[in-house]
Amino acid sequence: MSVNLDSYLGIQPDALEVYSQRADVLAANLANADTPGYQAKDIDFRAALAAAGQNQDPGAPGASGGGLQPETTSPDDLTASPAQGGVSTEQYLKYRVPLAPSLDGNTVDSQMEEGAFAQNNVRYEASLTFLEERFGDLNTVISD
Repeated sequence: MSVNLDSYLGIQPDALEVYSQRADVLAANLANADTPGYQAKDIDFRAALAAAGQNQDPGAPGASGGGLQPETTSPDDLTASPAQGGVSTEQYLKYRVPLAPSLDGNTVDSQMEEGAFAQNNVRYEASLTFLEERFGDLNTVISD
């Protein structure tokens, strides 16, 4: 009996990639909290994950059958091979609407960014735990 590992693991591997890329974006926001004119960004996580879900279902309309596909902006851009599970969230990167923009044009709210970073970290860890349990179940089945 063959096992389709992609369907067994579900969306979690792509979710890990999106969480990881979102952590990079949130860290950049925090690093530029005092940079005049810096515009805070975030990833539209729901849209990115929805696209990954469509791509995982080979029967879904417009599905390519292998995770989110990288998008390039220049011929010099490096891309991950779809076989390696390359995920790009570039098209889901959005500017944050500031609650109280500063006079210098910076839209980073450090407290909000720290909260988003912590929440993202918890969700990343939850996805890792889920995957760890799934692989543990597979290991149990294989060893029995």
